[in-house]
Amino acid sequence: MDTDDVEVVDVFSLSEKAKDDGNKCYKSKDYYDAIKHYSKAIEYSPKVASYYSNRCAARMMLQKYKEALEDAQTAIKVDNTFAKAYIREAKCHIALGNAQAALLSLQKAKDLDPSCDHAVMAEVRHARTLAEFEKQAEQASNQKDYRQVVYCMRRASEISPACVRFQLTKAENLALMGKYGEAQDIAVAILRADKMNADAVYIRGICLYYDDNIDRAVTFFTHALKLSPDHHNARLNLKKCKLLASKKAEGNEAFKASKFEEAYTVYSEALEVDPKNRKTNAKLHCNRALVESKIGKLKEAVIDCTKALELDENYTKALHRRAKCHTDLENYSEAVYDYQKIYQMDRTRENKRILSEAEAALKRSKKKDYYKILGVSKDATDDQIKKAYRKQAL
Repeated sequence: MDTDDVEVVDVFSLSEKAKDDGNKCYKSKDYYDAIKHYSKAIEYSPKVASYYSNRCAARMMLQKYKEALEDAQTAIKVDNTFAKAYIREAKCHIALGNAQAALLSLQKAKDLDPSCDHAVMAEVRHARTLAEFEKQAEQASNQKDYRQVVYCMRRASEISPACVRFQLTKAENLALMGKYGEAQDIAVAILRADKMNADAVYIRGICLYYDDNIDRAVTFFTHALKLSPDHHNARLNLKKCKLLASKKAEGNEAFKASKFEEAYTVYSEALEVDPKNRKTNAKLHCNRALVESKIGKLKEAVIDCTKALELDENYTKALHRRAKCHTDLENYSEAVYDYQKIYQMDRTRENKRILSEAEAALKRSKKKDYYKILGVSKDATDDQIKKAYRKQAL
């Protein structure tokens, strides 16, 4: 045996020794050291597919699925008949949320080695379940069923724990449900791992935008566009932010100048910008109600206040405004109902006082108002009262 043969044998022995050490660490669940040993084996013998496949398995146990996927794919490049590498590639694809790619890998594994059918079918079930949740989420999104989208994405994430896309979709729909805290937590967690993730920055902006914090939302949408200049949703919502801010300011200025018809028109235009922005639209409806009350359209003002409360049930300003309109319309029972709700939400002395006043007004309204029955004012003369009485008696 010449020296070249000895060197080849030594390198192979070293790589096999490193692999065996890696296997021991893997069995004892010391995955970090297992990866070190498998990496050493690869340094010695980079053309052995099983070394990459073993390191892939260790990385999967640490949920490092992107690196694991690279190992599985390298193993396949080294030996494209290695069925186990295709199965591990499929597992990585599933963990990363790519059901269709997983199914292709699994079909290849089955074609190469029919004896691995049991392992293949277990992963096929996972991939198909994942694809079904994605399909259901898309259908729910089209129907604006945000709660169902969140449910589907939560279930999909159980199958695909490393899929950031599912987490972001869940966060966006939580924001649409008004659960801004939960949505922000998801986005912040993603940004801790990847501060350059434009989608997560966008989600933080969306949470602020839907929470009627438009100025801060602009900052996040702008940052998302710096990270990803082609980010369509960030650009679209930045445009909406600027338009809403402009319309609100324009409407407020018109109102302050007592240009009520103009203010009404501008607030109405602002309401058309984004029907999904519930908090901002609640305030716009309330503003428009104030305008309507100024021009004597009290019934319309009540309708706008009701719409505001449908969008934000805890919006006390809309309750106050509606109660005042009901009082002016002499709908005392409705006014009392609103003031009772206000007091339940905020038990202050002032709210107790206005509730008592409303209850007193309701009590007075139940007494017969003969002036009103006769259709005359309370300062009518005796002759006017007699004339009205005779007219009623006919």
